[in-house]
Amino acid sequence: MKYNVLLALAGLTMAAGALANPTPAPVPADPAKGKLIAEQICAACHGVDGNSVAAANPVLAGQHPDYIVKQLTEFKSGKRNNAIMLGMASSLSDQDMKNVAAWFGTQKPKAREAQDPKTMEAGRAIYRTGIASAKVPACMACHGPAGNGMPSQYPRVGSQFGSYIEAQMLAFKKGERANNPIMTDIAKRMSDNDIKTVSNYISGLR
Repeated sequence: MKYNVLLALAGLTMAAGALANPTPAPVPADPAKGKLIAEQICAACHGVDGNSVAAANPVLAGQHPDYIVKQLTEFKSGKRNNAIMLGMASSLSDQDMKNVAAWFGTQKPKAREAQDPKTMEAGRAIYRTGIASAKVPACMACHGPAGNGMPSQYPRVGSQFGSYIEAQMLAFKKGERANNPIMTDIAKRMSDNDIKTVSNYISGLR
């Protein structure tokens, strides 16, 4: 009986402590504050509105905020290896990341045309049906028919630079980018030409 009373008292003490020190509610993302960060830190490479003009720097306009936060977090931790982005992300707090991701997520990506019309049909086939002989699934199964992706799961790829997509796919294939095991497995099953072809097609999606 005495043991049960002690357990009850202990439970009440813990509950009282939880009520006295409740977990703070998450602070909502603030796109306005994110714009300031974009202007000060991101604009030189990605543009204030996330529409980069250099193919080496990805378009961030319209990207899912959760995906941007994930990538910034992994740049900061070193899980995704990039010396320039390590320096940029290291200056950002978790809230800064949420804010700037929210800003880019509200921007509209500029429509882009595929650079090589001759490979469009082959690229479309890979994107929509995959490569059965290599057990490569259809890209649109995760990234959607128009390349819009799925929030919190798969990034938007439509209207992205084809050469940037190709570079990332090759980095997955070679093990130089190792923060997505699914993409590593898929890329390793594809030839370099397959990757170039589907990347070209994806860039024209919108």
